[in-house]
Amino acid sequence: MESRTIRRNVLRLLAGLPLLAADRALAAPTRTALIARLIGEARDLPHVSQRIDLISRKLLGVRYQANTLIGSPHRPERFVVRDDAFDCVTFCEVVLAAAIARDVDEFEAALRRIRYDHGDVRYDRRNHYFADWCRHNIENRICRPVPIAPLVTIDKTVTWHREFGRRHVSIAGIARSTLLDNARLLAPGDIIGFASQRPGLDFYHTGLVAFGAKGELLLRHASRSRGRVVEERMAAFIAANPVKYVALLRAAETTPVAAWL
Repeated sequence: MESRTIRRNVLRLLAGLPLLAADRALAAPTRTALIARLIGEARDLPHVSQRIDLISRKLLGVRYQANTLIGSPHRPERFVVRDDAFDCVTFCEVVLAAAIARDVDEFEAALRRIRYDHGDVRYDRRNHYFADWCRHNIENRICRPVPIAPLVTIDKTVTWHREFGRRHVSIAGIARSTLLDNARLLAPGDIIGFASQRPGLDFYHTGLVAFGAKGELLLRHASRSRGRVVEERMAAFIAANPVKYVALLRAAETTPVAAWL
């Protein structure tokens, strides 16, 4: 009798394993221990640019990973929170959210608002195009443009995400020579997007502005080619890549994070 009971319980456990595996597969990764510590370390710095600079510097060396987000036209969107791997956009998102938050709850609320239109966690509300990312985060009052004259208006029809059809975007571009000649107008933590010259794509990369010990202009970013978060001279990155125009945003000093909880 006892052996039959044990056998029955084992069979029930085995029967439940596929459901447990399915639940785990559906669960979005949540890793925030490192971010929680960095929020605490940066909290007393008075300016958001200082907090972005500290947090992003502490994340140097974290591995690069593409396609970290979960969702598609045929798969439910799930809110992914992780501090162990980034692509170029999620690196900027996580650093920015951590810099404007006072704790992990505010960080997650800010990250939703940064990543999704009005914080609505749905695939069709995710900022798939960086042009949309910029526009929505200006509307959210999380960021503001950094206009360095002369600006060039770049009008493009984007088709990279085919499920959304053809769309028009307008980019306020800064020529690469203008950027390099005006480093004094930049601040640590400015968000820089590199406009694409490919048809159908608005931007091909993004990262954060930083400065070296001797004042040299740096790019701090999650690099696919180097497999991790790195910093390098901005001039060297621009020389090695097809950079013609960039767009710049700066984090606002105050944001309504508490209203999003």
